Amino acid sequence: MVLLTPTSIDVVGTSATIGANGSVEFTAITELSLNGIFSSEYDNYMLVSWAVASTGDQAVLARMRLSEVPESGSNYTLQQLSAQSTVVSGVTLTSQTAASMFRASATQRTGSTTFIYGPALAQPTAWRQVTAEGLSSAGIIEAAVTHSVSTAYDGVTFIPTASSVSGLVSVYGLVGA
Repeated sequence: MVLLTPTSIDVVGTSATIGANGSVEFTAITELSLNGIFSSEYDNYMLVSWAVASTGDQAVLARMRLSEVPESGSNYTLQQLSAQSTVVSGVTLTSQTAASMFRASATQRTGSTTFIYGPALAQPTAWRQVTAEGLSSAGIIEAAVTHSVSTAYDGVTFIPTASSVSGLVSVYGLVGA
């Protein structure tokens, strides 16, 4: 694993900064784009994040980017499983304009790990996201995502679904994976 530094970031909201190690810390954002993180150097990537929402519990969605422009089609399919308290549920969403990247809660930090497979390759991209959260008790959300466009992307945009979020995201290139 190699920690990567975005070539630039775009932020809507209060602020975001690239730290000395390459991680991006963000405060009260309503959109955050990481540019220049995917390249031909690695096939697969891991994004590790924690987040806190300003209100409620919400998904933070993602859109692939190329040359600092977010992909705009309805090209995402999501299969998600959730276990909260004693309730286990699932959902399938097709033809979406964005897909789940991580979760955020106002009650406490949530942590997520997302593996993205082949985003810089001119082929459909897939990812797997796992979030551990604690609303009234420990919860877990797992999602599998496919993106059906055969384009090589170099970045990703995060979009909270309800309110602003604060947190940290680190992107790793996976060597030999």
